[in-house]
Amino acid sequence: MPHSQSSAPRGRVRLARGASPWLLPTVATAALSLARSRRSGRWAAVAVPTTALAAGMLWFFRDPEREITQGRVISPADGVVQSIMPWKDGRTRVAIFMSPLNVHVNRAPLAGTVTSVEHIPGGFVPAFNKESENNERVVWHFDTELGDIEMVQIAGAVARRIVPYVPQGTKVEQGERIGLIRFGSRVDIYLPEGVEVDVEVGQPTIAGVTRLDRD
Repeated sequence: MPHSQSSAPRGRVRLARGASPWLLPTVATAALSLARSRRSGRWAAVAVPTTALAAGMLWFFRDPEREITQGRVISPADGVVQSIMPWKDGRTRVAIFMSPLNVHVNRAPLAGTVTSVEHIPGGFVPAFNKESENNERVVWHFDTELGDIEMVQIAGAVARRIVPYVPQGTKVEQGERIGLIRFGSRVDIYLPEGVEVDVEVGQPTIAGVTRLDRD
């Protein structure tokens, strides 16, 4: 059965939910400084950096439509595969590093039911650092056709706010938007025992598009 998001026009871009607290004040300041710059050189000096910052925010909080890939497990995040690590319980952890240039809206790796969304307080070291495993994070569990799937959104040095879009008990489609991490971060997904990884360290990923496993 095709995904509901597949019919969305490709190339269409909207702004991510959860962007308003950062975006609105920045855009308002830029608009004010631009309006006043016509009458004041001081405001003109302010308008340049505030307008550049507003443009950067609009770019960062972009949320493009995606043609969702068919496959058992797809990437929940845009970024680069940072590590692939076998776990003691037989699972394999795939860690995806998200730079500030990536889209920061995360998507469901499989269709299923959200059985748990747990916020865990922690630090804010850079997401590419090994100690980032103790950072502020949100741990997701999905009940899927492959069993329980764990996904972890990890805040980085700048990303100090994770915004879940759906609560526990929600049924989600594969590739559906489920949350946002503001500014540079990491997403880990744990593939069940017996599921073979089909990506490599250093490989770019696109949320909802890159398949993580092989048949």
